[in-house]
Amino acid sequence: MDHILIVEDEVEIANHLARFFQASGFTTTHLKDGLDVISEVTKTSPSLVILDVMLPGKDGFTCCKEIRIFSEVPIIMLTAKVNEADRLIGLGAGADDYVCKPFSAPELVMRVKAILKRTKGQVSSQILSVDKEKQLVLYKNVKVNLTALEFGLFLLLYNSPERIYSREQIIDLAYPDLRDITDRAIDSHVKNIRKRFKQSGAEERVIESVYGAGYKLVLP
Repeated sequence: MDHILIVEDEVEIANHLARFFQASGFTTTHLKDGLDVISEVTKTSPSLVILDVMLPGKDGFTCCKEIRIFSEVPIIMLTAKVNEADRLIGLGAGADDYVCKPFSAPELVMRVKAILKRTKGQVSSQILSVDKEKQLVLYKNVKVNLTALEFGLFLLLYNSPERIYSREQIIDLAYPDLRDITDRAIDSHVKNIRKRFKQSGAEERVIESVYGAGYKLVLP
C-alpha cells in the first residue's frame, strides 16, 4: 500500500487531504512543520511527499533540497504563492510537481497516482528485493538477516543505487537520531551487511567501497 507523507502546517488542509487519500487506498502521515521531515523520510521511506512551502521551523524549499541529497522520492509542493519565480524555485529544488492553493483534492490525488505510476519500479532487481514496512531484505528469495541499524544503512543505499555516500552522509541520513554513531561503526555495519549477504548465498558484494569517498550499492 502506498504511503503519503503530508507536510502542512494548516491542520484543516492536511486532514482534508488525508481523508481523500485514505478513501483512495493510501495510508498517510502528517507533519506540521519542516523540522522532522528528513528523519521521517529516512525512517519510513514514503511513496510520495506532499510538501507545503511555507512551514514553521524549516521551509519547504530547504526540505526538498535536503531530501534530494539522499532520496528520489516523488515530491509535490503546495503553496499559496502563484508567481512563476517561486514555481521555478520549487522545481529547481527537485520537486516533481507544484500545486497552488486553493486546489482540488481529487485532482491532487489523480496527480499523485500519475506520478507514482510513472516512477514505480525505478529501483528494480530480479535478485534483490526489499520490503520497507517489514524491514525485510531478500536475496534470491532467501532472507538476509539484518539488524535494525544495518537495515537503516542498507535502505539508504538501496533507495539510490550507484550513488556514493560518505560516512558522514550515512550518519546524518540513516541515523539522524543517533549522534553517537562513528565512522568506525559505519564500517562495521557495512562489514556485517556483506557477511550476512554472503551467508544468504551472495557471491558478489552488494555494497562496494569507493576509495576516499564512501560506499555505494550495486544492484545485482
